Amino acid sequence: MSEVFDGYERQYCELSANLSKKCSSAAVLDGEQRKQKILEIKTGLDEADSLIRKMDLEARGLQPNVKAVLLAKLREFKSDLNNLKSEVKRIASTNLNQAARDELLEAGMADTLTASANQRERLMMSTERLNNSTNRIRDSRRVMLETEELGVSLLQDLHGQRHALLHANDTMYGVDDNISRSKKIMTNISRRMDRNKWVIGSIIVVLVIAIAVVLYFKLSK
Repeated sequence: MSEVFDGYERQYCELSANLSKKCSSAAVLDGEQRKQKILEIKTGLDEADSLIRKMDLEARGLQPNVKAVLLAKLREFKSDLNNLKSEVKRIASTNLNQAARDELLEAGMADTLTASANQRERLMMSTERLNNSTNRIRDSRRVMLETEELGVSLLQDLHGQRHALLHANDTMYGVDDNISRSKKIMTNISRRMDRNKWVIGSIIVVLVIAIAVVLYFKLSK
């Protein structure tokens, strides 16, 4: 949520409650006292309008999910302010005599105070529901962030495993090259050994023939 919005909200709720009390007291006054009280109330209404505009600007600059919650609150505040304005107009346009004031005190004021109390109660209930919705949104956002962090961690692990596999693949290629070179060397050695066998065999045959010739000549004499 927004701390700035929360500050404006507290100011508005206090101001709204104060204006409601002033409307109730202005309804039983007359003459200059009533005019002075109405001027005070109108000044307070201007301040309330300013607070609502500030809350509206603050809410529209936030993220969409938070903005929706705050704008719903604003609709309740605007409805409350319109009721106060209507009450002020009714008080300002009424010129009650003493008997009418007595009747208002006995009947009308009770209804007005009851309606105002009911409006305050509905406003507080709506605010509580919106706060609960805000808490649920905050919890969902926290779960989403935790899931995102887990996904990033898994991607990092997979990236590391990919590098390890690529390194192992390169190592296997190197081993395969070494095996191929070793095979060629062994093949050359085997060929040389075969060639040396033939040479040695030829030498032995020549020696055997030479010995046989020498023995033949010796025995012939």
